Amino acid sequence: MIPSEPRSPGPSEAEATPTDRLAAVQAGIAAACREAGRDPGTVTLVAVSKTFPVEAIEPVIAAGQRVFGENRVQEAKAKWPALRERHPGVALHMIGPLQSNKAREAVALFDAVHALDRPSLAAALAKEVQRAGRQPLLFVEVNTGAEPQKAGVLPEEADAFIAACRDVYGLTVGGLMCIPPFDEAPAPHFALTQKIARRNGLELLSMGMSDDYDVAIRFGATHVRIGTAIFGHRPKLDAGGPG
Repeated sequence: MIPSEPRSPGPSEAEATPTDRLAAVQAGIAAACREAGRDPGTVTLVAVSKTFPVEAIEPVIAAGQRVFGENRVQEAKAKWPALRERHPGVALHMIGPLQSNKAREAVALFDAVHALDRPSLAAALAKEVQRAGRQPLLFVEVNTGAEPQKAGVLPEEADAFIAACRDVYGLTVGGLMCIPPFDEAPAPHFALTQKIARRNGLELLSMGMSDDYDVAIRFGATHVRIGTAIFGHRPKLDAGGPG
């Protein structure tokens, strides 16, 4: 038997570029989907580009990535209009907390908002959706760990809030989003989010980040928000939001 030729080793972590890491994440998503008996095409990778400059994002777009996540309206406004002009078809998702007074800019700029979490924001978004005639895909954020420092509706209040978004504010809710506590196993939080989504007839689940997206896929995640595993570690001054 002739031994096969050894494969060339891949780039080390230090040598890996964002495009190398993107390919590794895509392979990881495909493997997690196979393990869960799912079609990889049912999972959207949101590459979280917050804090990273245009120069870091351009190669990832060139490698075929088409959905990106930002955490702040002002930062997205500074980077993405020119990027999207150069790269038609790229979608932009708002994944961080959204202030109600930024609703107009968010509706104009983003294709999805992952952090609908209170009546005042629902009212502001509804007003801008009607004014602009454009509705981003909306995810209600659920604070599954009831963490006081985090945004999101409490699990026991989620059904009523989803109903209010639909019936009071006239919004179309596409799905749910969650960020499990960093010091707890994520699976129970993903399972709880999936349960709430099912009983409210919601098909989309934005859950799973760089360290736990494979677990999230097992629990039905349709959108995984991955930043560090693609772009590397962020400056320490940015401490908030998913990625």
